[in-house]
Amino acid sequence: MQDEYRTVARAGVHETEVNRSRFLCALAPAASEREAQEFVAAVREEHADATHNCWAYVVGADAAVQRASDDGEPGGTAGVPMLQMLLRRDMRYVVAVVTRYYGGVKLGAGGLIRAYGGAVGEALDAVGTLTRRRYRLATVTVDHQRAGKLQNDLRATGRTVHDVHYGEAVTIGIGLPDADVPSFRSWLADATAGTAGFELGGEAYGDA
Repeated sequence: MQDEYRTVARAGVHETEVNRSRFLCALAPAASEREAQEFVAAVREEHADATHNCWAYVVGADAAVQRASDDGEPGGTAGVPMLQMLLRRDMRYVVAVVTRYYGGVKLGAGGLIRAYGGAVGEALDAVGTLTRRRYRLATVTVDHQRAGKLQNDLRATGRTVHDVHYGEAVTIGIGLPDADVPSFRSWLADATAGTAGFELGGEAYGDA
């Protein structure tokens, strides 16, 4: 697994104009290829009267899925430069659709490549990006008396608390970078006088 990746902070639309053609770049996070395709379909439906709805998406922390479409523009002048911009910015789990309303002036192949790639780059700057880092899921089990203070201590030391379950004991789900696991074990033993249980789980990604 990749240690980290970047994605868009939220869905959003940014508009630019090049030689009287309007370029609207819609961006959205996409957890799967299906989500990306559904977003493309929704934008195409919203802008059914547009000259072109070109798109690109990257899914997977390792960019395993990469797709792009020129949607009628000359081959390689729209979808590919859009995809290249996403990859150049290290973007993952993201979909971009650039809607073009033709303004009457032909841009030529070079102009189209700059316009479509540039529309994605400007939209990424406008919408904002965030970094997600890989961490290990872990479960801490502690008695009720110590649970409240331990939760406060965890948050005070910057740990991510995912969920808390109250049963016979209290289980607290947390996220830890791999490198922090040994030092966290020591910290937990000190903080709970050795009474807490600790169990490592799988891996996931979270906001940095």
